[in-house]
Amino acid sequence: MPALDILTIPVGQLATQCYLVSLPDRDDCIVIDPGAEPERIRAALQKKRLAAILLTHGHFDHVGAVSALMDADTPLYIHALDAPMLADPKLNLCRMIGQTITAPPANHLLQEGDLVQAAGSTLTVLHTPGHTPGSVCYRAGDVLFTGDTLFHMGCGRTDFPGGSEADMRQSLARLAPLARECTIYPGH
Repeated sequence: MPALDILTIPVGQLATQCYLVSLPDRDDCIVIDPGAEPERIRAALQKKRLAAILLTHGHFDHVGAVSALMDADTPLYIHALDAPMLADPKLNLCRMIGQTITAPPANHLLQEGDLVQAAGSTLTVLHTPGHTPGSVCYRAGDVLFTGDTLFHMGCGRTDFPGGSEADMRQSLARLAPLARECTIYPGH
């Protein structure tokens, strides 16, 4: 697989890491976790066309700019277990910040092992529950986008609704060998 161009854009009040993923010779791009500030994300795309939006989970700080970025035919990917969070402010936790944030329904519901093909890249879906029931990581060669499953020197919270300490332990054990062979791009 050719080397990916990865641009990191911290967005929103929680500094969620939004990633723009592309191949150097293509004019399209994948956006992972557009949590806020759609105008900054659009500016960072420059002349690249948005090929797909991939979500690592359904919390507001990872989905907040989806509506503003999507066109009617933009592919939107999320794990099936987190799909209800997109339209439900209670489930996506946006009430914690006193706002109502929703996103359109996903047109692609993911499961463990699915392959997402967009912008000339293939990303493998790793279901890593714990932070949410439908948390996923995306692997592209030696690159791993971990959302809120794995941070530098830590992991996402498990005390929110749907979180599970036991599931998180299993997910982290699964990711441990990958963390040694992949470059990690966490959600925060």
